[in-house]
Amino acid sequence: MHLNFNEMSIAQEIEKRRTFGIISHPDAGKTTLTEKLLLFGGAIQKAGAVKSNKIDMHARSDWMEIEKQRGISVATSVMAFEYEGSKINLLDTPGHQDFAEDTYRTLTAVDSVIMVVDCVKGVEIQTEKLMEVCRMRSTPVISFINKLDREGKDPYDLLDEIEGKLNIQVHPLSWPIGMGKTFQGVYSLYDKSLRLFKGGQQLHEEATKFSDVNSPELDKLIGERYANQLREDVEMLQDLYGDLPVEDYLSGKVAPVFFGSAVNNFGVKELLDTFLKISPNPKPRKLDEEMISPTHKEFSGFVFKIHANMDPKHRNRIAFLRICSGKFERGSNYYHTRQDKKFRISQATAFMAQDKETIDEAYPGDIIGLYDTGNFKIGDTLTEGMKGVYGGIPAFSPEIFREVINKDAMKTKQLDKGLAQLMDEGVAQLFSFELGSRKAVGVVGQLQFEVIQYRLKHEYGASVEFAPMQLYKACWISSKDPKKLNEFLGSKQRHIARDKDDKLVFMAESKAWLQMVQDNFPDIEFHFTSEF
Repeated sequence: MHLNFNEMSIAQEIEKRRTFGIISHPDAGKTTLTEKLLLFGGAIQKAGAVKSNKIDMHARSDWMEIEKQRGISVATSVMAFEYEGSKINLLDTPGHQDFAEDTYRTLTAVDSVIMVVDCVKGVEIQTEKLMEVCRMRSTPVISFINKLDREGKDPYDLLDEIEGKLNIQVHPLSWPIGMGKTFQGVYSLYDKSLRLFKGGQQLHEEATKFSDVNSPELDKLIGERYANQLREDVEMLQDLYGDLPVEDYLSGKVAPVFFGSAVNNFGVKELLDTFLKISPNPKPRKLDEEMISPTHKEFSGFVFKIHANMDPKHRNRIAFLRICSGKFERGSNYYHTRQDKKFRISQATAFMAQDKETIDEAYPGDIIGLYDTGNFKIGDTLTEGMKGVYGGIPAFSPEIFREVINKDAMKTKQLDKGLAQLMDEGVAQLFSFELGSRKAVGVVGQLQFEVIQYRLKHEYGASVEFAPMQLYKACWISSKDPKKLNEFLGSKQRHIARDKDDKLVFMAESKAWLQMVQDNFPDIEFHFTSEF
């Protein structure tokens, strides 16, 4: 099989690319790790102190006003940088659980994930939920156990906890020597080298190669007690785990584990270097029923996120597009499969948190921003002509519901426009009841209501209040028998709504009642995600 020059250059570009997301529970040190990775890539020159009360030195990846005020990540940021000949696309996801849905969607756009675990707190509930989403797609995961400069749980206990709670086999590739006040450094089981820890360092320590941990040199560096403990650990870990089965990592069955301290920039380089050696390049993806390879000559990609008003000075919306195949060229006409028409893409940007630069071309694995005047929705597919849709961006049934109360009847148009745009961004879900004009907003967490209220006021001039509603779940409904579906809709009219895509939704008031309705209407199917 002979590749032409264009296909060869696309194949080389794909080989260079790594697109991954960082996930964690809030406060596990994800933003700090992101920042240190950017330092290695030369993308930023100085690490900022990420403190919830420090507005002036907020992290590079947290740029929305409300994030600065609260010191939390609420929107996914995309950061691209070069490192050791590779092009790295890093997606930093919202750590705050109230914004989990944004993270679920972001995980559809990455090829692998780095999961940060706090060695003091261990695995927390939010991480469990995110791992479920990774498992749905067999996404390869590497775990970074952080904050070793603090007194934390025993490393063996942490490995057991990750296996038990996250239902994935672990494989340590580095091992800590001591912890907290006695933390000496990290030994790399992957390339048999030792890095010594000096508190508060900003620059990276050079590794000392140790092909033989029994060498007396080790005692000189870390003292006899720690050297003997390390020898014991290395022998035991070798017996337990052996060499990393890279294929099992790539199929999402085994999670390599690294130890370090992101705030001290320690253990981060081993993570990054090993990640580049073993992590996957962009992979084939399913367009309707056909697997499309990244090397496929025609361009294709999908929108996984939309963000309005990234620049307060300009009322713009940006659609984040993950490229799946071929080569993107600015100024080309691309086919929008949902609208069944072609669009000329005259402006596209690459990201470095809030800094954007115009790009002329991009390749599979890259995330580009398209300026949008309202043509795009989450899940839209763009191609060079192929028909079909890239699947896998579900909406989950929300957990909290509030009724939208308009505080200013003169601003109804602005409110409707604002709600429609925020829902297209995926900030929350909107359900419009079939009877009357009631509208319910459904979210995963309380904080989203504050964000919606703040943004409606400041970006659209609309004032709203949210009134509590007695609702348990929003269930998308379908039936193989149209007659039975119509009967159901007739008898439950008061509880029927439509989502923003006009799909029918049954609004259940309680768990027991939902169960009863399901029993009474066996021909109706109730779905807890919008993708069925």
